Amino acid sequence: MHIHILGICGTFMAGVAQLAKQAGHRVTGADEAVYPPMSDIIAASGIDVMQGYDACQLIPRPDCVVVGNAITRGNPVFEAVLNQRIPYQSGPAWLAQHILQDKWVLAATGTHGKTTLSSMMTWILTANGYNPGYLIGGVPVNLNQSAQLTDAPWFVIEGDEYDTALFDKRSKFIHYQPKTLVINNLEFDHADIFADLAAIQQQFHHLVRTIASQGLIVTPVNDVAIEQVLARGCWTPITTVGLGEGNWSAQLVQEDGSAFEVFYQQAYQGRVQWPLLGLHNVSNALTAIAACHHAQVAPADSIAALNTFRGVKRRLEVKGQVNNITVYDDFAHHPTAIAATLQGLRRHVERANIIVLIEPGSYTMRHGIHQHTFVNALAAADCVICFNTGDWCAQLTRTSHPPIQVLDSVSHIVEQATQVVQPGDHIVIMSNRGFGGIHDKLLQALAKIN
Repeated sequence: MHIHILGICGTFMAGVAQLAKQAGHRVTGADEAVYPPMSDIIAASGIDVMQGYDACQLIPRPDCVVVGNAITRGNPVFEAVLNQRIPYQSGPAWLAQHILQDKWVLAATGTHGKTTLSSMMTWILTANGYNPGYLIGGVPVNLNQSAQLTDAPWFVIEGDEYDTALFDKRSKFIHYQPKTLVINNLEFDHADIFADLAAIQQQFHHLVRTIASQGLIVTPVNDVAIEQVLARGCWTPITTVGLGEGNWSAQLVQEDGSAFEVFYQQAYQGRVQWPLLGLHNVSNALTAIAACHHAQVAPADSIAALNTFRGVKRRLEVKGQVNNITVYDDFAHHPTAIAATLQGLRRHVERANIIVLIEPGSYTMRHGIHQHTFVNALAAADCVICFNTGDWCAQLTRTSHPPIQVLDSVSHIVEQATQVVQPGDHIVIMSNRGFGGIHDKLLQALAKIN
């Protein structure tokens, strides 16, 4: 079958493309912006990618066009698909029909932590010989790729609440029908498609309705927004995780979350000691252990796997160390996630200076929807330099705590960072976009400091 994918360079659609190729289909694709890293990953898979959306790319006629959710009416290729009556599907629908049928699907959902959590679950299953398939919205360091198709019955997927396609406004995860569902947390986000938290909760309620009575739902304790969803109707067993409470609980050995003990029903299961930081990652680990326990992985075996887990690229990933200055890259998209990451790093580096260079990249952040919690989310930093993405940024002030400077160019941010940084400092670059290639520019500038 020849499958042509519109919007192929998006993280999710690139994963669909890789899975389709591995399944033996002929795969081509197109996108308006074709650039690394996704373009490199797709090219390495032997998939031809076209720049732009010229209708001539439908010659020869594909058997099916898979349409990404960034595609809108008026797109020349999609208009030609409709006019020529070429069969088309959304990415999630194609995935459900051709990949997930008869699989034990483990889905990681929630506002934060989906990529890290799905990476942990995949690594636990992989390290214990389960050979799972997976589709993750990032690249786990241990696996070095974001998607893999196998013959095994298990499949781990990152369950995004974003909408499916221009012709299907349900959340992507509605299509997956997981047997093991994790709802990691639930807050307001994606203001471009959701009016409020209640609208997101409605989608999660629909998701809960698809989980079998012999399945399992894993949730944190005391998350009111999740509890409200489940109170509307739940027909599936639930297990809970938490720090010092819940069916699965943790006791910290190191305050920064780099070591902790795991308990199930108050019985000791083992110790996780790893390079990851933050209480959010302790919670992610407990959740991954609970989910994989449902797939018959013994807790001790999950813990052993997590002790060798090396994290996910762009999740507080060390990009380099120059002149005793450590530079990190973090995929920041929401104040809660920003705060959790910086608090974990603060506990780890103690009194060392933390300098944050941040680009509010998501639609919700760019438009100032979270502006009232933005400064507080950065409280663990000593200095913040913010890329100006809107009028609300201009309201940020140097007199806030931490002091925030707002600059209009990457070059000015790099220049200012090199002026304030000292040996022993930690610089965290936070953005869910490319941030103008600031990572390499900063490392080069730091190398020139005498």
